[in-house]
Amino acid sequence: MASETVDDGEQTITIKEYLNEVEEEELEADLVLGGDEGKECTYTKGYMKRQAIFSCLTCTPEGNAGVCTACSLSCHDSHEIVELWTKRNFKCDCGNSKFGEFFCKLFPSKDVENVDNLYNHNFKGLYCTCNRPYPDPDVEEQVEMIQCCMCEDWFHEEHIGLESSNEIPRDEEGEPLYEDFICNACSAVCSFLSLYPQTMWAAVVQHSGSTNTKKDKDVMQDIPSACGSEKPENGICSGSSPKKDDVMADTKSESLSGGKGFDTGESSEKKVGSNKDDSSHTKCLLGENLVSDIPILPSKPLFLSKNWRDILCRCEKCLDMYNQKHIGYLVDKEDSIAEYEKTAKQKREEKLQQQEGSELSFLDKLGHVEKMEILNGIADMKDEFRTFLESFDPSNAVTSADVHQIFENLAKKRRRVE
Repeated sequence: MASETVDDGEQTITIKEYLNEVEEEELEADLVLGGDEGKECTYTKGYMKRQAIFSCLTCTPEGNAGVCTACSLSCHDSHEIVELWTKRNFKCDCGNSKFGEFFCKLFPSKDVENVDNLYNHNFKGLYCTCNRPYPDPDVEEQVEMIQCCMCEDWFHEEHIGLESSNEIPRDEEGEPLYEDFICNACSAVCSFLSLYPQTMWAAVVQHSGSTNTKKDKDVMQDIPSACGSEKPENGICSGSSPKKDDVMADTKSESLSGGKGFDTGESSEKKVGSNKDDSSHTKCLLGENLVSDIPILPSKPLFLSKNWRDILCRCEKCLDMYNQKHIGYLVDKEDSIAEYEKTAKQKREEKLQQQEGSELSFLDKLGHVEKMEILNGIADMKDEFRTFLESFDPSNAVTSADVHQIFENLAKKRRRVE
């Protein structure tokens, strides 16, 4: 039965459509939470490379603390919570000195303060350069925002520094053709990216009927290439696609040059290159003198193509540069949202397989009589639903009274058997 509109104007959907929606919502939640079931405080895991973080405005209205998924559910239930999506190099604050007399129910033995944690206006529920909340009570139609993969703040399209949203790489359906976005402020510390080939950049697609052809063509023309003019290899956005309020992300910087309130990751940044592996290069991909003589370019938003991090040079000289700039996480595969969501999907599949195994194991442990009663009950329910559907007029909507009648018929049948 397809989606219909009943006489009172209420939209109805089929059971299949409803189950698909539930499945999509559960998958979205798993991707946001990274597969964390929210049963244990993550404090014992230290400064995790990436995890879902929440801010409790009831306990810390100044927005100077963040808590993990489990603490948001167990310790801050019914509180005013801001969902920050994910945050890198963060340790759960729940119950430390920032919470006054409040103690964590799951792991109360925490340090007085997590000195390496970084905070900004997102923890107050504010986003973008306009410093507005999401959802914005002064705006009728809420629009999705774009997240910077470095400062991890979210930005409205009209506030990222482009003359037109047509300059954002998208396909014909409006889906992002970039994997990551770097905001105006953060692009200042990434001027070395201009030394890489054009395969680093997501290109703007010329859409039919576009009135901004010249502007689209020139989006990246001022970014020089040190390695030729290959055509960009675009990929579908898999990690930092625009999210809404239930998945708003964390850190934001006010100034990339170390201004007040800017989160560079300096205090919690781990040194890269200390453990050399096969991915390290002995020869710099950019040339011996390029790293020390990086051109200074005007700050502008950047859109990176799929797998752009794999292109980054990992020679000793470049690794040292990343450490000095406190952006070593860019060459850490586990830092990317794409990898975070990939891990979440794997955990979800494992969980579903475990549930199926538990169901089979449950039946195997039952006696013959108990097993037959359960199987007969399932068969009776299938028969009752089949009988209902065979006699049901598909032009009508299923009402709550219909559902109650199905279960009443099952109860009557059960009483007759007994």
